[in-house]
Amino acid sequence: MIPIFYAVAMGVDAVAALVFGRLFDKVGISILIVVALISALFAPLVFLGGFYLAFMGMALWGVSLGAQESIMRSSVAVMSSVGRRGSAYGIFNTIYGVSWFAGSLTLGILYGISLSYLVVFSVIIQLLSIPLFILMLSKRI
Repeated sequence: MIPIFYAVAMGVDAVAALVFGRLFDKVGISILIVVALISALFAPLVFLGGFYLAFMGMALWGVSLGAQESIMRSSVAVMSSVGRRGSAYGIFNTIYGVSWFAGSLTLGILYGISLSYLVVFSVIIQLLSIPLFILMLSKRI
């Protein structure tokens, strides 16, 4: 069932990118706060739930990916001046890539130690992003 669950996540990813892209155009960067709250539910459902909760968790993971692939990068354009946009994207992608690697490494280690620790770490990291998104609402580089 893993390939089916992954396919569902990718399908939701595609739809979520369109939906959140439209919402981003209407309400702006603040939509990232909603995405962080939705994303925080992914790990508990996938790792601590049964079959159907894991299925729902994968759908939420798809929502998170769709938002990351669309509105997070759009936020860089909104927050940066035209003259610094190339540098802003470079800095964003560097930080994003290093953070994704560090988070994946940490989750992999925690997976071997305790699923509960993995879930707690994942939820905390997602929720810690919210103050950063609130700070972003007033910043322009």
